[in-house]
Amino acid sequence: MEPMELPDGLTLQRTTPTFDETSVPAGLLGAHSVADGVWGRLVVSSGSIGFVFDDEPDSTRVVRASEWQVIPPVRTHHLVILGPVTFAVEFHR
Repeated sequence: MEPMELPDGLTLQRTTPTFDETSVPAGLLGAHSVADGVWGRLVVSSGSIGFVFDDEPDSTRVVRASEWQVIPPVRTHHLVILGPVTFAVEFHR
């Protein structure tokens, strides 16, 4: 699973607050998806976090500080806490 680039022509709509391993909303740790027509981008500021597309459950990508993971619309995924981390999620349309 490689980090993808966002499609051309998208505009940043909003960014979540910065979360850490203790403040991450429980919903991000369970199966969820980004709305149709919206792309997400998980951006890690420090530490690392596991990212899993639920249709590839045996393929966990470790996203480290200064890296990101692009999340296509409606593709179910979840996060896995691996230790200390700070991250935010951007939403692009």
